[in-house]
Amino acid sequence: MGPPSAPPCRMCVPWKEVVLTASLLTFWNPPTTAQLTIESRPFNVAEGKEVLLLAHNLPQNTLGFSWYRGERVDAKRLIVAYVMRTQQTTPGPAHSGRETIYSNASLLIQNVPQNDTGSYPLQAIKEDLVNEEATGRFWVYPELPKPYITSNNSNPVEDKDAVDFTCEPDIHSTTYLWWLNGQSLPVSPRLQLSNGNRTLTLLSVKRNDAGAYECEIQNPVSANFSDPVILNVLYGPDVPTISPSNSNYHPGENLNLSCHAASNPPAQYSWFVNGTFQQSTQELFIANITENNSGCYMCQAHNSATGLNRTTVMMITVSATRDKEALQ
Repeated sequence: MGPPSAPPCRMCVPWKEVVLTASLLTFWNPPTTAQLTIESRPFNVAEGKEVLLLAHNLPQNTLGFSWYRGERVDAKRLIVAYVMRTQQTTPGPAHSGRETIYSNASLLIQNVPQNDTGSYPLQAIKEDLVNEEATGRFWVYPELPKPYITSNNSNPVEDKDAVDFTCEPDIHSTTYLWWLNGQSLPVSPRLQLSNGNRTLTLLSVKRNDAGAYECEIQNPVSANFSDPVILNVLYGPDVPTISPSNSNYHPGENLNLSCHAASNPPAQYSWFVNGTFQQSTQELFIANITENNSGCYMCQAHNSATGLNRTTVMMITVSATRDKEALQ
């Protein structure tokens, strides 16, 4: 005896019809009415310019519409009302004379000041007396002026002074950026930004901090650069070097020594031989030297701005020994 057979199908539907029905149920949605929306052109507006609050999807059965200033519909904040059938326009308490309303419910606002920033509700009055509302928003920014930099010290001493740069003026909702020699600031724990990035502090300045500093101010509608401020870092002198490095000479030769030390401003140089002052020049020249010119040659570098002195010493030997050995 075989397995029981399946019960008979009382209502058989071809599989193709099942697939078709499922497809229709999947892709068919009942029609919906597009909602009223407001587009701000532009959203970020330069002070003194104009903005268009463009209405989209105004209901077809609209009798009229009204624009308001603020977060909600308030008769005390009515800008203007418009009746579709008569095309009659009625200004409200918040009308400034800078607004123009159009039959498509869009609102043009000209010569906007910063206090125009905010929300603007639109109320559409329909034939079924069910009102529909949407809100437009925009932000008004000033055209930025040319900034300028103030500083507490434009000639700091290396490893001694700190410098504060401040970008002026202080403007609300403005981004402040700093540039050094046309490049973004290097990352350093000695560089600190504060006061909303308006103030740049250089802690314990180094000589490589010297250069042209600029500040840039930005908002969504404009940007501007300051004139550069030159930071002149005073440093040195470093330990001087004497050249040439040769320290052995023969009688009758000329001795010509040069001293150099990194310094800003340039160092002043003095020469001492065996502790006795010789002259205040960067180079020391002695013609036709003898053995009596042997000794301790010291170069002193002095920076009048930093008040620092640095010295270096070279032992010079003048001897005829090699000449005698060559003749033997």
